[in-house]
Amino acid sequence: MEENFQTAAPARLTVRGEKTRARIVATAADLMRVRGVGGTTLDDVAAVSKVSKSQLYRHFEDKPALVRAVIEFVGARRIAGERERLGNVRTFAGLRRWRDAVVETNALHEGKYGCSLGSLANEVADQDAIARVQLQDLFTAWEELFADLLRRFQQDGLIPEDADVEQLATGLIAALQGGYLLAQTSRDVTPMAIALDVSIDHLHLLAREHIEVV
Repeated sequence: MEENFQTAAPARLTVRGEKTRARIVATAADLMRVRGVGGTTLDDVAAVSKVSKSQLYRHFEDKPALVRAVIEFVGARRIAGERERLGNVRTFAGLRRWRDAVVETNALHEGKYGCSLGSLANEVADQDAIARVQLQDLFTAWEELFADLLRRFQQDGLIPEDADVEQLATGLIAALQGGYLLAQTSRDVTPMAIALDVSIDHLHLLAREHIEVV
């Protein structure tokens, strides 16, 4: 299956072919975000992206190949955005601004659709081993952004030097993803806000204990 996925996007595409492929993937990503992977057919993607079925199959041999391309597209966009948002955070105020922005963005749709990567993981991780590994790598990269942030906190003396940043980063991304899921099912971003607040409050507690010891 992996070889099929690699040959689905030939290296020598024309400029027009690259644009067509990119349009198909972006369209599929938008449809799958709203309808889910299971609710999106190749016919849907072809119709909305305004390509023929033969054009679609020229780029993707089957739906799993297209889904993997969507994961790559969505993942790259999400990680790039989070890197920009988290990359310069060095204070609790900055972390709070990140939290507020995440909650406010999710509130625009009353929590609907959840996290783009989390939703893909829920649908395909148990069905496609290649897609599962893709998603695992993306979540690992996302978690590392939190770990980098926490290392900066350590360097600046905000949290103890012996704090387990990998464990804390796992807690943050778990709170975020759990918050997305609860907000999606309740159509209310309050559970997401609470989950993130609990994780940030834990960091504040570490900070206070560190100051008291110092």
